[in-house]
Amino acid sequence: MAMSGLAFADGFSYTYVQATYGKVDVDDPAFTEDGDGLGVNGSFGITDNLNIVASFQTADFDTIADADEITVGLGVHAPITEMFDIVASVSYVDVDLAGFSDDGFELTGGVRFSVASVIEINGGITYRDLDLAGDDIGFGAGALYNFTDMFSVGLSAKWQEKWGADTATYALTGRINFGK
Repeated sequence: MAMSGLAFADGFSYTYVQATYGKVDVDDPAFTEDGDGLGVNGSFGITDNLNIVASFQTADFDTIADADEITVGLGVHAPITEMFDIVASVSYVDVDLAGFSDDGFELTGGVRFSVASVIEINGGITYRDLDLAGDDIGFGAGALYNFTDMFSVGLSAKWQEKWGADTATYALTGRINFGK
């Protein structure tokens, strides 16, 4: 999830790159499908409260077509305390599913909370509106463990409806932080 990051003594990092490996479960009344996914995403802090966000994700399914997704956008974050931020972003989304292409936008909102100097918990909601597939709402949560100021690992989960099917994604993340 693009909402997570490293907790420093004076706030969170919004400049990082991360790689993910995930499992995708699609539950549709007509079929159930599981797949594996890989992704890379990142954030680059451009001011004290603005950051550029981008991601590429791909999923490989056994019987249905593979899916690729690219997002690029602008994020904003407001520190409430040194241990708690409110985050939001707006992004352009491009999806390719077996040659079928669709695009639109995505709005996200959430929170980041530092439970301890090495553990961050995050969660949020996503609204996505694609030209052909329509709109959907998703919910996600995750946690990061910060081995050092530079290296973190995390787990996350996201639940949403995509193209009329309930979809759950579970991911393991490795992150390199580049400061604030």
